Amino acid sequence: MRLNTAMNIPRQYTHEGAPAKFISPEMQLRRSVLSCLLWEKEFYEDGKDIASRILEAAVTVDAATVSALAVEARNIHGLRHVPLLLLTDLIRRGGAGVADTIADTIRRADEMAELVSIYWRGGKKPLSKQMKLGLAKAFGKFSEYQLAKYDREGPVRLRDVLFLAHPKPADEEQAALFKRVAERRLVAPDTWEVSLSGGSDKKETFERLIREGKLGYLALLRNLRNMMDAGCDRQLVSDAIVARKGAELVFPFRYVAAARACPQLEPVIDQALCEAVASGPRLSGVTAVLVDVSGSMDTKLSGKSDLTRLDAAAALGSVVNGDIRVFTFSERVVEVPPRRGMAGVDAVIRSQPHSGTYLGAAIDLINRQVPHDRLIVITDEQSHDRVTDPIAKKAYMINVASAKNGIGYGKWVHVDGFSESVIRYIHESENER
Repeated sequence: MRLNTAMNIPRQYTHEGAPAKFISPEMQLRRSVLSCLLWEKEFYEDGKDIASRILEAAVTVDAATVSALAVEARNIHGLRHVPLLLLTDLIRRGGAGVADTIADTIRRADEMAELVSIYWRGGKKPLSKQMKLGLAKAFGKFSEYQLAKYDREGPVRLRDVLFLAHPKPADEEQAALFKRVAERRLVAPDTWEVSLSGGSDKKETFERLIREGKLGYLALLRNLRNMMDAGCDRQLVSDAIVARKGAELVFPFRYVAAARACPQLEPVIDQALCEAVASGPRLSGVTAVLVDVSGSMDTKLSGKSDLTRLDAAAALGSVVNGDIRVFTFSERVVEVPPRRGMAGVDAVIRSQPHSGTYLGAAIDLINRQVPHDRLIVITDEQSHDRVTDPIAKKAYMINVASAKNGIGYGKWVHVDGFSESVIRYIHESENER
């Protein structure tokens, strides 16, 4: 009996019913990882199911690929927890390179304790030799300030990691530091959390930390309303926003969140976002940007966030630099003004009702009616209708969700993630070609 027949090849579909593309295990792993906020529910799938699928897919891919993906997810795409989940697969496999991958993936001190917690999620078990070596290497990267800042309460403390990994100090100074970690005598870091919990004045604390360059850019954006309510110097805060010091791993949608939380500072937040656009690579030719505004895009990024995947998609669309025409699609296709920054985000979100997902019809319209050199689609890839091939030789499907099946393969260059690094990838890949 022949099995190599069309009827015996299982068909796959998106959650909305469109025929999905068959992709390799490596591509399946990438699409599940690079838009994933670990264990957070998405519109179509449960966070636990996504995490399970990531581990199942990782098993089918060689260790070198999983290792490279963990480092990429953390250091290029700015994801924090899903790279640690990938590390647990490498730890399970073992091998001489695992320790280096752990050290290369961990960027913040609290991620060491988080990795142990994820590794122990099914129950406590001994740490492998490579895991101990990797944690020891990571431990040696951090200063007392960084260790103290992220030595947080929880089932696993940095003290526990120290005892589990036994990092070898490089010198007497580091030996003394490790002893203070063990004895929980780290010098309290000079952060806004520590200062305010100690009863310091909000206005004085925030202004001092800004002047001394000790307030990270993400912390700045997240605390703008607190600063204005406390009566902080508006010009000082505005200058810090525009300076964008340390903004490299801040997602574009963070600017949207900041503007909504503190509308009075939207003009300077918008200026900072536009500076991010101007500092990014400029794409040649005419680019058609097509943003998904369907109902499934209205799901929140996480249980604690007020932002949606549509906010992330609209913000990403607003940082495309070059000669662009911007369209949205849901039940129909609507062209919006190609505005930069917050104005561009608002234009996309308010363009039409957020309803069905007819991506195939939208691409067909762009193909027929819109002259362009490049097509960039930003979507969760869950279409009702069959998706046609692009006519542009440069066509990119940017996936901002982790759903199992998608349609942006074949003649599409498929890109996963919602940081501005995906735009840099497009520019660099075209220059290489």
